[in-house]
Amino acid sequence: MKIILASASARRKQLLKEAGYKFKVVPSRVDEAGFPTENIRPVEYAKQLALAKANDVAGKYPDSIVIGADTVVDYEGKIIGKPADAEDAERITRMLFSRPHKVITGIAIVCKSREIKIIVAETTVVYPRRLTDSQIAEHIKSGVWRDKAGAYAIQENNDPFVDHIEGSMTNVMGLPMELLKHFFHTIL
Repeated sequence: MKIILASASARRKQLLKEAGYKFKVVPSRVDEAGFPTENIRPVEYAKQLALAKANDVAGKYPDSIVIGADTVVDYEGKIIGKPADAEDAERITRMLFSRPHKVITGIAIVCKSREIKIIVAETTVVYPRRLTDSQIAEHIKSGVWRDKAGAYAIQENNDPFVDHIEGSMTNVMGLPMELLKHFFHTIL
């Protein structure tokens, strides 16, 4: 079976490659702005978007296993997505690095011809380090917050912004590999 990653995320591509999967990248054309964040639980929002992305690509590749994913940050029940600009990134950074928050990745695995539709989500709690004003300013200046849910991307186990996590590190990186491997073993 051909595997398709319905995402342009370099991190997701890297995680799949490191796990030894052979796959093709076909980014979905789903407009995330069309999915309102009000009156929906963060986990349901992430799953809804992941399924929309997987279905978009699976429609063109019905015989392939298509993986759609979406990562959001849950701060006290509120969905924190990607920052709109540097000012928004600073606001988000100050908020998230003041107390623990959750990173949720929704995954949808779809194969139209085999009638496979799996929709799951993984949640990891991130315990941040308190950042100084100069660290925040440097973070915003670096631009690494662009196109990142929560305005940051955890690097590895020794991330300078994170004290510790409870849950999957690869989930915080954008694709919970343990969960994905579990479902791949049942369908591949």
